[in-house]
Amino acid sequence: MIDTDAFQAAIELLASTPAAWWVVVPGLIIGLFFGSIPGLSISIAMAVFLPATLYMDFLPAILFLTAIFTGGGFGGAIPAIMMNIPGTSSSVATAFDGYPMARKGQHAQALGIGLMASVLGTLVGYLLLLLTVQSVSHWVLKLGPTEMLVIALWGVTLIAVLNDASISKGLAAGALGILISTVGYSDAGQMRGTFGSMYLLDGIPAIPALIGFFAASELFNLVGKNYIVDAQENRVVRFRSILEGMGFAASRPLQVLRGGGMGAVIGAIPGVGASIANLAAYATAKKQSKEPESFGKGHPSGLIAAESANSSSEGGSMITLLALGLPGGAGTAVLLSAFALHNVTGGPRFIRENTDIVYALILGNMAQAALLLVVGLGFIFLAGYIVKISLKFMIPVVMVLSVAGSYTITGNMVGPITVVVTGILGWLMRLYGFPVAATVVGLLVGSMAEGELVRSMQISGGSLGFILERPITLIFLALLLLSILPRIVGSVSKWKKS
Repeated sequence: MIDTDAFQAAIELLASTPAAWWVVVPGLIIGLFFGSIPGLSISIAMAVFLPATLYMDFLPAILFLTAIFTGGGFGGAIPAIMMNIPGTSSSVATAFDGYPMARKGQHAQALGIGLMASVLGTLVGYLLLLLTVQSVSHWVLKLGPTEMLVIALWGVTLIAVLNDASISKGLAAGALGILISTVGYSDAGQMRGTFGSMYLLDGIPAIPALIGFFAASELFNLVGKNYIVDAQENRVVRFRSILEGMGFAASRPLQVLRGGGMGAVIGAIPGVGASIANLAAYATAKKQSKEPESFGKGHPSGLIAAESANSSSEGGSMITLLALGLPGGAGTAVLLSAFALHNVTGGPRFIRENTDIVYALILGNMAQAALLLVVGLGFIFLAGYIVKISLKFMIPVVMVLSVAGSYTITGNMVGPITVVVTGILGWLMRLYGFPVAATVVGLLVGSMAEGELVRSMQISGGSLGFILERPITLIFLALLLLSILPRIVGSVSKWKKS
């Protein structure tokens, strides 16, 4: 639990270090800016500004980088809601209901809901970190490759099964994503699916593919329309509507806690991160809703689940960083570099000997969440004017930026070609009722699932009986089956009646 003496010392440390607060607002603005531009990930922003922390003290340096982390966690939601383009891979599920809300003229409410859910999710994640940081390390170490494999498959299966399409189409779309992720060299050194092209040796780039499946395919659908929001009276950005959205999210504490709790737990698992948390929380919210058929059509609860989860996963990933000295994802990998830059090594010994600094970091990040409420409010008020831009100008501009951004990511034509090809494929999938989201999830977790499968087979010597010796794996498998069983039973019943 909480060490009260160290907690008091942490408050005094923050109060006596004004530099720790000067860097927070610039960090949040940087994170919001980078997160809101598709292709510019949070980890890129943190890496770009990492050298700036060299001459800072340890506490301000880490708070500056985590402010970028916090701002970027919400920044990715802005293009996801306004243009169906997830700013980061952790905002994929945010687009599922955020964009339909925007199309209905509820863009201001959606942005308000996303901001409040993100702020509250961040608070939930760091509150759990505060309560568990001293005791969680040995639990995280119990998760081996088989558990990680089941978690990856769980994410794909939930999204594939819990959608408006048929189960077969959902699973086929998810399998397609996993198949795309296998292009290039495998963990075992095997080359697959490159068709003899040296440009595919490193595989299909995930971010350009994500931009293509979501952004380009949606832009193709919008051709012939005049505005994102059809009714002129709805193309108004009202500050009051943003506040209404914030109030709506704040009035759903149980939904925020559920999404935030899932995000923190999933974020604490090394290598999983906010992308899976965002999707898993959304799928769970849809499954437990009394009106699951309305998800994907502009249901605010889906937006709350997605944003609270991807924001709380930041606190979860910090658990792994502080308790084990291991990065939970790309963002915490940059934070680990900052630790090394200041000759600090995370882990149980660091927590034991510097509990006051650990608490100061946690409390500082909780304060960042409160500041995000103010900074983010001004940011989204400006971003809301996107709906007033004619699609005749927006479609070519966004398409050019998407293609150019993909080129900067890959450094060659693989990025732009990936955007165009996956855009056409995504458009065809939408046309014939295949869920694009399932393909994207398969693409995001496919490489991780393959790596964990290879490690599981190496450890077990190829014996499937090894699973019986892993009780946590069996529990995860049982939960996976229970989560998809109702949909399967319902589909079978409908098939028999027809």
